[in-house]
Amino acid sequence: MAMMVGGLLLWSVVHLIPSVAPTVKQAWKGRLGDKAYMGSFSLLLLVAVALIVLGWRATLPTFVYQPEEALRLPALVLIVVAFILLGAPNYATRIKRIVRHPQLTGLIIWAAAHLLLNGDSRSVLLFGWLAVWAVVEIVCINRRDGAWIKPEVPPWGAELRGGLISLAVLIAVVLLHPYISGVPIS
Repeated sequence: MAMMVGGLLLWSVVHLIPSVAPTVKQAWKGRLGDKAYMGSFSLLLLVAVALIVLGWRATLPTFVYQPEEALRLPALVLIVVAFILLGAPNYATRIKRIVRHPQLTGLIIWAAAHLLLNGDSRSVLLFGWLAVWAVVEIVCINRRDGAWIKPEVPPWGAELRGGLISLAVLIAVVLLHPYISGVPIS
């Protein structure tokens, strides 16, 4: 479990630097330049994800609570909604006029759905941590950025194309889920 905690800490710190410590980000960029900064940022996040996945797979789960079978279908619907939100920052969508941080909101919904489906110790740690981190990130970004300026309304074609791409990514993740987590979707 220590490996997973290390990955979650690395993930959180690296992501929080731009919103909580912009001077650290600027110094990092100044030392490396824009491209190397983005490369090192991405590399640190890949290391974090690898630690999380390897830590997850190396941790023996212990029972914390029994998920309610009646919540299974609502949780699966929430995961579909989460993936639409997770993809929304990457395309023109009306969602961004309703939800200021669709990707982080999608992560919170995704994590909550997983907590409805899984009652073991590693799930509680992983999904609980990510949900709390996303809430903290939203607060920090809002504090840094100030007033919300809503984007223009996009054409329906762009909106539909983006939504279909998000659903295609969801299908890919469902197919890869057993290989990433070691747990089949049943």
